[in-house]
Amino acid sequence: MSNMTFADFQLKPYLLTAIKKINFQKPTPVQEKVIPVVMAGQSVVGQSATGSGKTHAFLLPLFSKIDPAKQEVQAVITTPSRELAYQIYSAAKQLNKFADVPLTIHNYVGGTDKQHQLDQLERRQPQLVIGTPGRVLDLVKSQALDIHTATMFVVDEADMTLDMGFLHEVDQIASHFPEDLQMMVFSATIPQKLRPFLKKYMENPVVEEIPTTAVINPDVDNWLMSTKGQDRNQLVYQLLTMGEPYLALVFANTKERVVELTHYLEEQGLKVAMIHGGLEARRRKRTMRQIRDLDFQYVVATDLAARGIDIDGVSLVINDDLPTDLEYFVHRVGRTGRNGMKGTAITLYEPAEDDLIAKLEERGIKFVPKQLKNGRVVTTHDRNRRKHYKRRQEELDPSMKGYVKKTKKKVKPGYKKRIKRAIKEDEQQKRRLELRHKIRKAKRARQKQHRRERNAR
Repeated sequence: MSNMTFADFQLKPYLLTAIKKINFQKPTPVQEKVIPVVMAGQSVVGQSATGSGKTHAFLLPLFSKIDPAKQEVQAVITTPSRELAYQIYSAAKQLNKFADVPLTIHNYVGGTDKQHQLDQLERRQPQLVIGTPGRVLDLVKSQALDIHTATMFVVDEADMTLDMGFLHEVDQIASHFPEDLQMMVFSATIPQKLRPFLKKYMENPVVEEIPTTAVINPDVDNWLMSTKGQDRNQLVYQLLTMGEPYLALVFANTKERVVELTHYLEEQGLKVAMIHGGLEARRRKRTMRQIRDLDFQYVVATDLAARGIDIDGVSLVINDDLPTDLEYFVHRVGRTGRNGMKGTAITLYEPAEDDLIAKLEERGIKFVPKQLKNGRVVTTHDRNRRKHYKRRQEELDPSMKGYVKKTKKKVKPGYKKRIKRAIKEDEQQKRRLELRHKIRKAKRARQKQHRRERNAR
């Protein structure tokens, strides 16, 4: 375990005061690896899971490097959703409170008053720009926001930027910067389609892959619950009201389902915040602020907010359904169990979704099977227990099955070993045949291709 402290990073003294006030005890692994690289002026690709503390991994060194005496754009941060932009802006304002000379920080997102922003930019340029790619590019093209003076560019949540189709805008923004640009790209994953973009703007970046010790934070109890034969709305209501969650988040896949579930929970007397992409920007912003001010105990949201609600107090997450993109599962569950606090994540599923659960388990996600019994959550049997029991025998051919059955009766010592050996040999033989079949198939395909090419000539 590292003994590194924030004082080791040569940050400006006021930032150490700010860190103390926001109760950061010690740097997280991503902060330990990234802050020194950014302070040294190098470009970096930081691959790190959600909730790993990467926002401050780039904000702290940026604040240290921006010169408050120069009233021009020195750093730009883009992020794919408004919620994330507000979140980073809020964290930046928190640090700025402690600055000897506060920085000029502007937040530019879609759905806000563009004319007001144009008037503001005519008076003076910000030193730190935070925003969504569309609005930042719009202000640059309007020749109002002058970013050619910036030397630092952060692309946050790059994989999500790609998924949401904003990489083209980010590319255009990047083309306005000077050649000696220091670029910082943060992403939970580095998809193949992102690599050409990274190559275009980053010559020799430092790549920091921060492995997570577990896919799901060990402070999170990760439960799995079948909805078979149950009213899903009622089940969600019961799970939300069994204990006294500090803040509970329910994730649904569509805005229609978010509306339906919110209305049902309100009918049961709960005060519920609703977040989805169909809401007007002003209303969404107001709701997000109310959630942060803890005006609501219950929130129902689509995945849009999965990376936007960044509150340490989320004690319960319920997945009303499995996300259509399984990558989002970790982002949803990552909303709870933060900063050393305990959390619970409950995933509801139908037996028909067994394959999706199996895919999550293949990624290293471990579930504890639970059920609701007489108003209490109890641990139940593993959904795969019958499969595990039967699979071994189903895999054997009939002659092997007969061999096993015969030897199940009272037998002499050494027979069990012989059965095991015979089963193993049978499995090896099957694998050899399968491999041979694959090789032949590949050979036939190659021959077919050669014939096609010959005929084409």
